[in-house]
Amino acid sequence: MIYLVRHGETESNAAGVVQWPSAELSARGREQAQRLGERFAGLSVARVLASDYARAQATAQPVLRATGAELCSEPLLRERHFGALRGRSYAELRAEGIAPFGEDYAPPGGESWPQFRARVARAWRRTLDFAAETPGDLAIITHGMVCAVLLERHAPPAPNASGSAPPWRNTGVSILEGPPWRATLFNCTAHLPQPTDSAPV
Repeated sequence: MIYLVRHGETESNAAGVVQWPSAELSARGREQAQRLGERFAGLSVARVLASDYARAQATAQPVLRATGAELCSEPLLRERHFGALRGRSYAELRAEGIAPFGEDYAPPGGESWPQFRARVARAWRRTLDFAAETPGDLAIITHGMVCAVLLERHAPPAPNASGSAPPWRNTGVSILEGPPWRATLFNCTAHLPQPTDSAPV
């Protein structure tokens, strides 16, 4: 079994700003991560594979403490690279007519959709290698757009799956089972006191 998790909230999420890799968890994000760790306590997670960005690494820490799992960092699980858009607000971009998530839009100095999807495909192959080598369940802690592409292209929801539609919630948990790999639960924040939505990256 693979648990797929989005990182906790950051100040940039709350402010609606395209994030830098160094973005840290907000106070609410740290609380979300703590509750995530409590949710994972008692589960058979033996390894956590996390994006090497600060917000994913910080989200992983309570899970590691709760499970005793090993942490492995994976650059392929980084959020989509938005290049020159990093640090700018979504409101500002909309005012300038820029649609950063548009299918045909490639951010200057960043990744196009085809480049990003190809990288996520490599991340998925890497994930399956880790899962095969892990004596227990594997938890993946990554980013909203990575979660979206993984579920869209590599582990679509099963017919009887339960969960919440995007946007991907901070510390939202999806459960992937297979092969063939399908999501039996997606974007679940039952461990939080209330749903928490924020910007995708």
